Amino acid sequence: MQDYEITGREPVYAGRAFTVSRVTARMPDGGLHVYDLVDHPDSVTVVPVDERGRIIFVRQFRVGPQVSLLELPAGVFNPEETPEVCAAREVREETGMAAGALELLGSYYLAPGYCSEKNYAFLATQLYDAPLAHDEDEFLEIEPVPVDEVFAMVDRGEIEDGKTLAALLLARRRLLSA
Repeated sequence: MQDYEITGREPVYAGRAFTVSRVTARMPDGGLHVYDLVDHPDSVTVVPVDERGRIIFVRQFRVGPQVSLLELPAGVFNPEETPEVCAAREVREETGMAAGALELLGSYYLAPGYCSEKNYAFLATQLYDAPLAHDEDEFLEIEPVPVDEVFAMVDRGEIEDGKTLAALLLARRRLLSA
């Protein structure tokens, strides 16, 4: 692979959740190209599985598509948080349950063409009640779904959230062999 070189970076916008920069890069052929880059904190997605073999989803309104989506619990790192600490906190905040066991399934970039955010997927098991307060802008409905039904929903196109689909793919082998 030929080298790309970042030659400039100009802040354009700074918001509550992310910043946008105009980034200039030298291409392998020597030409320059300007990109818009969304700098966003890294995040986690958690696949919580209860003792009855159900995956605990949340349904929430999303302003981008202006619909309520069925999603796995997820959220961004707080400053100085590790992926594991973030996953443990997010599953408690969004489902009211803590995980006795957390297993890293893998990681992936959510939209690498224009965003810096990397997402870490975790399997959460041995769940027990331990609620934390939701974020102020979160109005969540909890929806437990049996594992077999989850993958049928995926096949029917009923789960449309990308991070949820990616985390389920990483968890699929463990979930279907259990």
